[in-house]
Amino acid sequence: MQKFGINTVKLVLISILLMGFGPVSFAKNAIEGLRIWPSPNTTRLVFDLSDTPKYTYFTLQKPYRLVIDIENTPKTFDFSKVANESKLVKKVRYSKAKNSGSVRVVIELSKNVEKNIFALPPTSPYGDRLVIDLNDPTASVPKVVLDAQSRTDRDIIIVIDAGHGGEDPGSIGRGGSYEKNVTLGIAKRLESLINKEKGLKAVMTRTGDYYISPNKRPQLARKHKADLLVSIHADAFTTPQPNGASVWVLSMRRANTELGRWMERTERHSELLGGAAEIIQDTANERYLAQALLDMSMDHSLTTSYDLSRDVISHLGKVTRLHKSKPQAASLAVLTSPDIPSVLVETGFISNPKEEKNLNWSAYRQKLAQSIFDGIKQHFKSSPPDSSLWAKWKSENRTHKVRSGESLSLLAQRYKVRVSSLKKANNLNTDVVRIGQVLTIPRT
Repeated sequence: MQKFGINTVKLVLISILLMGFGPVSFAKNAIEGLRIWPSPNTTRLVFDLSDTPKYTYFTLQKPYRLVIDIENTPKTFDFSKVANESKLVKKVRYSKAKNSGSVRVVIELSKNVEKNIFALPPTSPYGDRLVIDLNDPTASVPKVVLDAQSRTDRDIIIVIDAGHGGEDPGSIGRGGSYEKNVTLGIAKRLESLINKEKGLKAVMTRTGDYYISPNKRPQLARKHKADLLVSIHADAFTTPQPNGASVWVLSMRRANTELGRWMERTERHSELLGGAAEIIQDTANERYLAQALLDMSMDHSLTTSYDLSRDVISHLGKVTRLHKSKPQAASLAVLTSPDIPSVLVETGFISNPKEEKNLNWSAYRQKLAQSIFDGIKQHFKSSPPDSSLWAKWKSENRTHKVRSGESLSLLAQRYKVRVSSLKKANNLNTDVVRIGQVLTIPRT
């Protein structure tokens, strides 16, 4: 029998391995998937990878392209099967790599866009990722236009923020439900209820499954001159027991921090002072005025947020268990506007199997949306913003104390309103009124 040395055996084994696996075995990484998340003005591309990516990139023009080289990665994933509804991305394809062990990915773009490229570590349910954020700086953000008539009879603007979205699923229930889908479902129902109410107008921070930075959400509210920002979320915990809804407002400590940031950014003072910023020439006085206005604005914003959150809690308690019966304060990125009343509604625990089932039920989402709407309506009915149509209605509404011999029909004739309007304004089921009863006389 022929004898082999140990080195010979090693060489034979290496040869067998090379024959069995070929050149692909040298690649330490692999593209396992690609997801494209478009929004009205931005697009996020997420490459799912088997390991931490080592990459370089450069851009080309005429036509516009973003070229990414990923080391130690084979060309095995089929980009043609990836759904793409982005207005910024025309195509994703391969090109000739700079060496045999790397892969070159070309993203064909429809225009020149801002680009942000970064890697993300594994976070359940995802593994390693390479993220490309594309932003169209020329895209215009729709704004609420107030004409001359609406300056005194304007709608109350309520910005609805459906938490998470796109690459950020939020919390994930034991049954596989994503928080981002729950929040969007409730937000759309709330939007519909608000837009059906005369004098109210809803604006969504996102209308589909795409990602928006938490810090950009209050900025969107400011662009729309919002009277309220309400952010919809679903809570989660490490155990399935916790349940119930809660409402959160910005903590005083975080509010003061944000106030300081605004004061340091003098270019933003004009957002608070409006036309007065052009009149005030003394920068020192301008700063003092900005400080005073910010203090008053923040105080009003926090007070309004707290009062409104109590109204929302009272109505939420009619359709679901409350995890917290009073408003909770926290340092949350989506609630950082010192000048806009903002609340965050945790509609329940998606980590609780029973509540996860409820949160996926259409009728239950409608009930939650209705309860949030009822709380918002209750607040603005009693404290409408200045110059709004609801403020005008409130000033026009009168009261009348019923005297002996008076009836609804007599009062309707006197104030030139309908009997049905009188009954609706006072929640009356019959035509009977009592002596001494105070009635609200609605607008004609």
